[in-house]
Amino acid sequence: MSIYYEHKTHVKANVEDTFAWHERKGSFRRLMPPWEVAEEVRADDTLEEGAQRIFRFPMGPIKMKWIARHSKYNPPHSFEDDMLKGPFKSWHHKHQFTQNDDGSTYVIDKVNYKLPMGFLGKIVAGKMVRKRIERMFFARQIRLERDLERHAQFAHLPRKKILVAGSSGLIGRQLVAFLDTGGHDVWRLVRRDTKKGEKEIKWLPDKNEINPEEIEGFDTIIHLGGAGIGDKRWSKKRMKLIEDSRVNSTSLLAKTIGNLSKKPELFMVASAMGWYGERGDEVLTENSKLGEGFLPRICENWEQAANGVKDFGVRTINLRTGIVLDATGGALGKMLLPAKLGGGGPIGRGRQWYSWISMDDQIYSMHHLMMTEECEGVYNIGSPEPVRQKRFAKVLGKVLRRPAFIPTPPFAIWFLFGKMGVSLTTESTKIIPERLVESGYVFEHSDLESALRDSLGLWR
Repeated sequence: MSIYYEHKTHVKANVEDTFAWHERKGSFRRLMPPWEVAEEVRADDTLEEGAQRIFRFPMGPIKMKWIARHSKYNPPHSFEDDMLKGPFKSWHHKHQFTQNDDGSTYVIDKVNYKLPMGFLGKIVAGKMVRKRIERMFFARQIRLERDLERHAQFAHLPRKKILVAGSSGLIGRQLVAFLDTGGHDVWRLVRRDTKKGEKEIKWLPDKNEINPEEIEGFDTIIHLGGAGIGDKRWSKKRMKLIEDSRVNSTSLLAKTIGNLSKKPELFMVASAMGWYGERGDEVLTENSKLGEGFLPRICENWEQAANGVKDFGVRTINLRTGIVLDATGGALGKMLLPAKLGGGGPIGRGRQWYSWISMDDQIYSMHHLMMTEECEGVYNIGSPEPVRQKRFAKVLGKVLRRPAFIPTPPFAIWFLFGKMGVSLTTESTKIIPERLVESGYVFEHSDLESALRDSLGLWR
């Protein structure tokens, strides 16, 4: 028995721009619900009939492959796709685009699907599947509305040719997808052999190897790479890798840029709020002094490695990023399991400040800084409303509908994660995005609860 579902989204963009957004490869990543750990296996460059998109996603303890084939391509009015392989017995999705008299567009998603095991499958899983589909399409609606509005802010400016290092990371995946859907020409710097037909350039920063000829002609170079700070315990070897992977790769890019015949307009480099170190209740702006310890030293060397390109007239931006909220990884990803089990309470007394930012605000602010020529120098990338850790745990518990009062002693953190865990969870850093706000950036999420609900898809 076939089940029908329809979802309607209203966007301010015209039908041509809305359809073009969907045609770009990055739309898959941007439309994927932010709590889904999906891996794109292959995607054709078109939505035309016969084109396919293949991705994997978790289904309980296993990973399931979804193969979709496009059909009935009718730009800019509609396209359709069918599931060839996946969790449903059948799935047909029609994407319909209708322009209104005021120039805005309705995107109407019409889905017909059948569950495995027929009537029995509907009884056992029908309601749960329906709720998951509704949740997914509401998330798609939010992302589409926001992305089109953010791109529209700079629609009057030329599109950029952009090179991104660290494109496979948590932020990089979303940033590349967002920039691509805006019509920018996005390339990736990768450490593996390049894939045929992909916009990729190989480099080996640990061996100081890069081909300058392949770097010529980019308008913007963005560097987000480096070994994960919170991925493993901080042994001496790991600490050296964390520093070298950032400083040496940034130095290599800066040196290469300096020798180019046609230099980029902008060199944007990730840094971190770790630049400030443990600061208690001190309010930290971009003008605050450098902190003390391992992370401040790394961040200082990291930023200095990038700043050499200023002498060549290249606009340079250092991003001192806070805790980026993403349900699929990073700090929030690590917090979710204990929080869902009721163990996400205060760490120590919970008075340390957590400076956070939603994933969408992270990439939208980077786009804003990139497209605003007056912006250069250091920017704190965090919400205007940092919270104490105790408050963070309480709000997360509220969103998950779990208790959040059982404290975790710092000794337990040290026992499980070593010096790294204690540093990242107990140090207090209260950053304020003073320069970002002054530049005219408007946040999607200033308050923590709305950001967490958006990241986790728990709006009600």
